[in-house]
Amino acid sequence: MRDHTPNFEMHELTVQNKTLIRYTVQQLLEKLVADGKLTSDTLLEFWIEVPGIKRSRGTFRGGFLMPDSFVYISDYFQPDSEQTLLPGVAYAYGEATLEKVWDDLLDELYYQIEIFTSPVSSGKGITLELWAGNRQRPEGEWIYAVDRKVELG
Repeated sequence: MRDHTPNFEMHELTVQNKTLIRYTVQQLLEKLVADGKLTSDTLLEFWIEVPGIKRSRGTFRGGFLMPDSFVYISDYFQPDSEQTLLPGVAYAYGEATLEKVWDDLLDELYYQIEIFTSPVSSGKGITLELWAGNRQRPEGEWIYAVDRKVELG
């Protein structure tokens, strides 16, 4: 059996890029919660556009675009009645602070983004599109979404 894992060296995101991503994700989730749209199947999804790398986006038979990657927000957060974020159920038995939950979510997101951006040595010109919301299925049409597009530096 052959290993089809791409042969590349991981490049860690810069502090500046991590800060930009964190700020963007926090804005998206604050909007999602304020609109009362955080549910058990809410996703944080992203696309990566890397300059000079030809990689077509996947499609499904129904014509839906396949995301590069997504994270279930409910694995990390849950809303409360005041429309704020609380640590998710998985964090209920520990002394997890909200900051620890943010760190866990962002560590996962940074790692996934680093996988997609590692074929290039610099983050310059890489565009990151982020969505948070609910789909009919992970690959289906958005029922509700907030989105943001940022260019990494």
